Amino acid sequence: MKFTIYGKNMHISDGLKETLEKKFQKFDRYFDKETEVYVTFKKEKSYQVIEVTIPLGKTILRAEEKTDSTMGSIEAVIDKLEGQLRKYKTKLRKRYEAQDSKLNFEAFDDGDEQAPDVDEPKIVRTKKFAIKPMSPEEAAMQMDLLEHDFFVFLNAETDDVNVVYRRKNGDYGLIEPTFA
Repeated sequence: MKFTIYGKNMHISDGLKETLEKKFQKFDRYFDKETEVYVTFKKEKSYQVIEVTIPLGKTILRAEEKTDSTMGSIEAVIDKLEGQLRKYKTKLRKRYEAQDSKLNFEAFDDGDEQAPDVDEPKIVRTKKFAIKPMSPEEAAMQMDLLEHDFFVFLNAETDDVNVVYRRKNGDYGLIEPTFA
């Protein structure tokens, strides 16, 4: 795997990079050598946060963990990623078996105790609504008035469909899609 490691509000030592890469060796059986892994370390108050993103074609594996220690965050994010791989192994296999994939599916059949395949989520409701042009601030206010966690709107400044959402810390986020 190829690592790209960033640090926000903290310095990333060579020792920390080596430790991270060593801990991620358990994923060597799942991913090929060309798989890119993006890691961001952040310090927030007294917490150590690690975000890991692994793009796999049209699918992105992502995990974020926050603990009191850097090593604790690394261990927690590895456990989370491994759980995601095991949980969605059947779906991932169906999606990528016919393609030249970065995933090694034989690694999933190693005899380890695996989580049972989950039922596929179903779309149980479809909702249509008129999208009105507004600013992101107006959209955030509308979202609060409706007591929703997100709100889809037409950005009056850009004429693009955007999404405003509530973040875990209570602030707002804005999603501005781009088409590749």
